[in-house]
Amino acid sequence: MIVEVRLYATLREHAPPESSAGVFSMTLPEDSDISTLLAMLAIEPAKVHLRMVNGVSAGLETVLKEYDRIGLFPPVGGG
Repeated sequence: MIVEVRLYATLREHAPPESSAGVFSMTLPEDSDISTLLAMLAIEPAKVHLRMVNGVSAGLETVLKEYDRIGLFPPVGGG
């Protein structure tokens, strides 16, 4: 299945070189969840603070569907 992935801030370093500002399409096996996606992108789950699927907060075990839009955000610091 094909999904759209959006990586934000420091997570963009895991995007393929041809991606546009951390946005790219990716092919996943059927019944993949967010943890599968993170493993395929070599992103440690602890480095992702917020996971969104189609604009809704999602857990690591959320099963993805064809054409889902996944947004991954790292922890944000400031001061």
